[in-house]
Amino acid sequence: MSGQPAARRTVLKGAALAGAAGLGVAACSTDSKLGHAETPTPTAPVALGAPDEVPVGGAKLYREQRVMVSCPAKGEYKAFSAQCTHAGCVLDKIEDGHGNCPCHGSRFDVMTGQPVHGPATVPLPAVPVKVKDGRLVAGPDA
Repeated sequence: MSGQPAARRTVLKGAALAGAAGLGVAACSTDSKLGHAETPTPTAPVALGAPDEVPVGGAKLYREQRVMVSCPAKGEYKAFSAQCTHAGCVLDKIEDGHGNCPCHGSRFDVMTGQPVHGPATVPLPAVPVKVKDGRLVAGPDA
């Protein structure tokens, strides 16, 4: 009988470790994690700044508003959520035409929002953007 309690403990430890390992894998999955923030995109129009702050052929990151705006051609703007679709971190910089996630190294094309380097596999959600009264405005009704 003395062997049974030890065997039971071994099985229970194994089950606990397997559960913990599963949580670790889930934490780094490639599924979209936009739910980490209450809302990955603005829920109301947000004033960002002057349109000429976004370089033609480039992009500007508005970290506080969690929005990245690109300007593919003069007077044309595209905006995307600046929240990484891998683990929900906010992008920290734009380099070489890519938005960079500081948490796990995902990179996104600033013109399309598409992931160009993983672990993220889901594109950044598009955000409506327009010029209103001389300022860029992003979010619903923009």
